Amino acid sequence: MSRTALYTGSFDPVTNGHVALLAAAARLCDTLVVAIGVHPGKTPMFSVEERQMLIVTSCATALEGTTCALHVVTFEGLAIEAARTNGASIIVRGLRDGTDLDYEMEMSGMNAVMAPAIQTIFLPAPPSVRHITATLVRQIAQMGGDVSPFVPAPVAAALRDKFAKDR
Repeated sequence: MSRTALYTGSFDPVTNGHVALLAAAARLCDTLVVAIGVHPGKTPMFSVEERQMLIVTSCATALEGTTCALHVVTFEGLAIEAARTNGASIIVRGLRDGTDLDYEMEMSGMNAVMAPAIQTIFLPAPPSVRHITATLVRQIAQMGGDVSPFVPAPVAAALRDKFAKDR
């Protein structure tokens, strides 16, 4: 039986934490759909096309040796609807700490009522990336700091290019 998993987020930018979670999820499914949430009221740092490219290039090495196919899509609205649309039977969520667990448990419960056939699984972030958030990465990059310990090399280069133009 083929298993499709969905992992949602803004991925603005994709971080080493995202990549670690994607690598772990790839060991559990045949197809991994990374769904970039598009919110009309938010102005992301990177365009959808840039984020799609950065996800694909950043995950290439992490997914080597797996048989998992990676697809990157966009969605608006509920993640559970994105799961249905993309044929996912699994929603993957990463946990960094207890706060994440509390929030994700609530979301998982709501999703289970709306779509009982879709199972949410929680994957713990490895200790080496637990502290990384896209928000902090954006702040460090905007202030001219070195984000290379927190993001894949293609993302670090894209951030340097983006903020070099602004200076």
